[in-house]
Amino acid sequence: MDEILARAGIFQGVEPSAVSALTKQLQPVDFPRGHTVFAEGEPGDRLYIIISGKVKIGRRSPDGRENLLTIMGPSDMFGELSIFDPGPRTSSATTITEVRAVSMDRDALRAWIADRPEIAEQLLRVLARRLRRT
Repeated sequence: MDEILARAGIFQGVEPSAVSALTKQLQPVDFPRGHTVFAEGEPGDRLYIIISGKVKIGRRSPDGRENLLTIMGPSDMFGELSIFDPGPRTSSATTITEVRAVSMDRDALRAWIADRPEIAEQLLRVLARRLRRT
């Protein structure tokens, strides 16, 4: 599991010993296939990193159709926008296989960033890459 988490964007460039210490604070979660992890419009304050399985991220169009934004797999992170902007979720996350993930809330991430400022820089990189692709 540490190997998969070490590949997550949030941890790239962070010392392996720090990654190991930080990952011990993450909360493991398991979701069945077809489970809505969160829905567009609902409040949220957690981010998730996938250990195994796949999650689709989608958004509803004005006419009610779902637009697929991306499919994520092991070491991918999702839900992080709600950590920085406590507004409603901008998309929905639904499992397309059984999923094992780890999660953290806003307070835990803030504590991490206070201890390891380079994590904030990594998060900005992840978000910038995502914006560039859309």
